[in-house]
Amino acid sequence: MVIEYIRYRLPSERLDEFEPAYQRAAAALRAAPQCVDYELGRCVEEPERFILRITWTSVDEHLHGFRGGPVFGEFFAAIKPYVEDIEEMQHYAVTAVAGSGGSAPPTLYEWAGGTEAFLGLCDAFYRLVRADDLLAPMFEHMDPDHAKFVGLWLAEVFGGPAVYTDEHGGYHHMVGQHRGKAITEPQRRRWVELMMDAADEVGLPGDPEFRAAFASYLEWGTRLAVHNSQPGADPVQQAPVPRWGWGVAPPYQG
Repeated sequence: MVIEYIRYRLPSERLDEFEPAYQRAAAALRAAPQCVDYELGRCVEEPERFILRITWTSVDEHLHGFRGGPVFGEFFAAIKPYVEDIEEMQHYAVTAVAGSGGSAPPTLYEWAGGTEAFLGLCDAFYRLVRADDLLAPMFEHMDPDHAKFVGLWLAEVFGGPAVYTDEHGGYHHMVGQHRGKAITEPQRRRWVELMMDAADEVGLPGDPEFRAAFASYLEWGTRLAVHNSQPGADPVQQAPVPRWGWGVAPPYQG
């Protein structure tokens, strides 16, 4: 992905219509498959200045896909009166310098209690698995450290350090653990059920916000595992470990 920044300085006579014009132009951005997201900011100290940020799938997709596509005409018609007010229009690559500030909500990893919480969760989970008639046969030959590896995977998924990626093969390795297993829907559902039971047993946070986010990952991850495990499946091999967040309900910290 790449980020485009467009900086405007407008004369006073064109200020009032600028934001409404971009409201109209935004319909084209929402319809463009090359556009990931966008945001228009207005300077507090100098209100005649605006910065438009647009994340594109790539420079080429922006310059040739979007600009050569069916919705560009609608976009350009809305913002054409302001082209002469542009001071900068450039693409920027994202660097490794990024993070959350002190006012941001804690990660799910932090809220749960860190790596030890996820390792404890998986110890309890696989103890339940070994006693379960439906799932036990799937795991009877598992590595003695399997619970630890899954705990590290979950810790990374929920916002913790990238230990699974750095030391245990990352996404590619996890996909390989499911290939050819032909996991069934009843097995998937039991896996989720026992993981939720284990979360209760070890005392993972029980607030609705955490459990909703936790359950959403379990649903997503297990459904993907079922798909990737079927005969003839050709799953994506190279991808980052997913990073799960709060979604629409971060924890209340009043």
